[in-house]
Amino acid sequence: MACVSFAKLNAPSPSWICGQQSLPQRSGSSARLATRRVSLPIRAGAYTDELIKTAKTIASPGRGILAIDESNATCGKRLSSIGLDNTEPNRQAYRQLLLTTPGLGEYISGAILFEETLYQSTTDGKKFVDVLHDQKIVPGIKVDKGLVPLPGSNNESWCQGLDGLSSRSAEYYKQGARFAKWRTVVSIPCGPSALAVKEAAWGLARYAAISQDNGLVPIVEPEILLDGDHPIERTLEVAEKVWAEVFYYLAENNVIFEGILLKPSMVTPGAEHKERANPETIAKYTLTMLKRRVPPAVPGIMFLSGGQSEMEATLNLHAMNQSPNPWHVSFSYARALQNTVLKTWQGRPENVEAAQKALLVRAKANSLAQLGKYSAEGESEEAKKGMFVKGYTY
Repeated sequence: MACVSFAKLNAPSPSWICGQQSLPQRSGSSARLATRRVSLPIRAGAYTDELIKTAKTIASPGRGILAIDESNATCGKRLSSIGLDNTEPNRQAYRQLLLTTPGLGEYISGAILFEETLYQSTTDGKKFVDVLHDQKIVPGIKVDKGLVPLPGSNNESWCQGLDGLSSRSAEYYKQGARFAKWRTVVSIPCGPSALAVKEAAWGLARYAAISQDNGLVPIVEPEILLDGDHPIERTLEVAEKVWAEVFYYLAENNVIFEGILLKPSMVTPGAEHKERANPETIAKYTLTMLKRRVPPAVPGIMFLSGGQSEMEATLNLHAMNQSPNPWHVSFSYARALQNTVLKTWQGRPENVEAAQKALLVRAKANSLAQLGKYSAEGESEEAKKGMFVKGYTY
């Protein structure tokens, strides 16, 4: 990133400008104006206009994000569930099924890819990035390097990957990626400790600044895990603390709010809490948190599903879109878009078309939820099954 410098308004400055302010000053019985220099840092990077345009494109009405950025290990677990080995050809075949679904771009505006997929092609030799472009879907890329134990914390974790991120981001941009994702987590049963919250917020802010400096819209994702038996009020308390810290450090790092997207958890009770909350309650608590913490300059809130069933995630999104919001409120789902698809496919070529139709059903349902027009009538039993996994890793 370019170093900080200050210059007069009428002087060239590629990254920063500062202004002058005239203040009244008394001298005896007469008053005169004196000019005092006031530093007003304003970020104006080379990609600013493009970042804002990309964020608005992804946050477009009736569309959301398909997250298929699972690591090879996690993708292997998915494949294993239908009896397939974790090989590159099998991962390629599954992701080809998803990305080549006809009509997907009507409901999906962005797709988060794992690094392997960003550089892969279809079996016919067409780059996956070009497949997405043809459907007017923006390619994205997972850039973090995963979670590791955080020393000095209460058995909590921190997200690694800042080393070399700038050069990697520049290469991802050349390959066609236009937005990025960095997932860190906060655990309520483990505290969360002040150290873990600060580490999560600072890491997200550094990643966001580096991404914007290389032309990638950063998705900011501090996932508050569903693990625990706490009530929804405790989740709200923690979420407000985490997002306050995140936006403080985003501002400290001069991140352009108009050029980011958020990927928050919905505010729900812990997965092991004795009482479940209905969609209207979840919407009320979640929107309360967002309105208290998220500036309206942010173009899009793209929720993660976090182990909810496919139908739960859709119903909750629908409930949040029953009245106007300051931001585009939509989805960035992985399991809540893929679960039925994977089980329909079973790794068999003759099931590809049926699996793609299953993906369109879920994508359309969430598109309608984003518009506040979804109905759960006719949903399959499979869509109602929860997918929470305690201690889930991505």
